[in-house]
Amino acid sequence: MIKKVAVYIDGGNLYFKLKDKELNIKNTINFNYFNFCKFLARDRKIMSLRYYVGIIRAKNNRDKKGMSLRNNQRKLFNNLKRNFIIKKGHLMQNNGKYHEKGVDVQMAVDLLVGAYENYYDEAVLISSDTDLVPAIKKVKSLGKKVEYIGFAHQPSYGVMKNANITRLLIKEDIEKFIKYL
Repeated sequence: MIKKVAVYIDGGNLYFKLKDKELNIKNTINFNYFNFCKFLARDRKIMSLRYYVGIIRAKNNRDKKGMSLRNNQRKLFNNLKRNFIIKKGHLMQNNGKYHEKGVDVQMAVDLLVGAYENYYDEAVLISSDTDLVPAIKKVKSLGKKVEYIGFAHQPSYGVMKNANITRLLIKEDIEKFIKYL
């Protein structure tokens, strides 16, 4: 029997892992997220692809950095919109740093709804955020499996400990999904 799988991507988390000095992936806007998810799904049937991210808002037209970031995010959404459900949170600024708000909650709710509604047999989770551990535990208690996709150079031991399956990726696993323009 072919297993049903749903893929949940924490976009901010993945972005910073790809940009990290260890992987140093520069072209994340045109990264082939769909083929990446097919690779992760292996022989399972993909039921849902979800990408969670905080929305960038420029304060005004003089905010050049904000405008540039927002334009890049629009390009990313254009890359994703054919195959993914994009779930949007907010970015809040605090002491000059931006923090995502609402993304983890949406992921946790969707993981739980998917398990309760039998949308999937296995959830593939691309997030190293330990805030998701209670949702992971509940999903497992409902008889579903959670596969954590992390990165060998910076795994989340808390998520690893609670997932059924862990796959830690290295740069060579990622490079084949980079689209060079």
